[in-house]
Amino acid sequence: MNLIATVRHMIIGRLRWLVATGDERDAEILALRHQILVLQRQIHRPRFTDTDRTILAILSGAITRARLKDVLLIVQPATVIAWHRRLVARHWTYPHTMPRGRPPTLAETRQLAIRLATENPTWGYRRVHGELARLGYRIAASTVWTILRAAGIGPTPERTRPTWAQFIRSEAKGILATDFACVDSATLRRFHVLFFIEIGSRRVHLGGITTNPTGPWTTQAARNFLMNIDRQFRFVIHDGAGQYAGSFDAVFEADGMSAITTPPRAPMANAYAERWVRTLRHELLDRTVIWNERQLRALLVGYINHYNQHRPHRSLDQAAPNHANVVTITPGQPIVRHTRCGGLINEYRHAA
Repeated sequence: MNLIATVRHMIIGRLRWLVATGDERDAEILALRHQILVLQRQIHRPRFTDTDRTILAILSGAITRARLKDVLLIVQPATVIAWHRRLVARHWTYPHTMPRGRPPTLAETRQLAIRLATENPTWGYRRVHGELARLGYRIAASTVWTILRAAGIGPTPERTRPTWAQFIRSEAKGILATDFACVDSATLRRFHVLFFIEIGSRRVHLGGITTNPTGPWTTQAARNFLMNIDRQFRFVIHDGAGQYAGSFDAVFEADGMSAITTPPRAPMANAYAERWVRTLRHELLDRTVIWNERQLRALLVGYINHYNQHRPHRSLDQAAPNHANVVTITPGQPIVRHTRCGGLINEYRHAA
């Protein structure tokens, strides 16, 4: 404490001597510099505007480089020198009066080129360029190639190959999809529900329920399903699970159908079956507890009848798979509720 008091007393004495022997401006400069030191301890990094940088850069030109370190407290001398160089460069920079390179392609031309390539998968960039030229658009073929590449449109061979979604849509009426839905009972017994869904009509068929879905069981379920169906299909889609043995595919191939196995870990390849499982859980299974196979079968039969005969589908213009037309409104006729699946599912109809 005595040392600190002694140093403080010496500093105060020195300041008094400077004030007594110097000019009033020296005292003012010392006061301002000390205030800057106080502010610098409180503000880690001050912010400068362009005007602040310009003023400090101009004033630094009148101060020698050796004195800059003593004069500039809140910024480094190198920073002020860099500001000064930037100020000089900006002052002697002349505006560019001549345009650089080619003018940019109009947005309308870019959109039209992308539209032509999208609507015509067999057209390459030169075919698109020719069509644009015929329509009066003067543009280089290389520019068309650049536009299509930037839009993520690949060469013609990559665009002419049908995607999986396009294949499903084009062959929807002739495709069957099959999968298993797993249901756990109250006693933790797991049931495997085999079902088939017609992609075109969204009609669902119950293939069977078992606790041990082996290859022979699945093959026999496929035979039973084909015996009770009166429509002809071209493809059947299923995943690569072991239950779908070669004999399962052979049953459908004997009926003139081709079996397609989806890739591993690709549920979207069998999206219609996966979506039906989600609908089944959301509307039925998640709202009740399954005790035994008999109860599960009764619930599934009732729900599938509701799904095929009454439930509206967006893909079918809000109609049901077995009813192509929506019932017309009869004025003054009351609406009656009918229940299915033990009251879990409601259906509404006009009173008879």
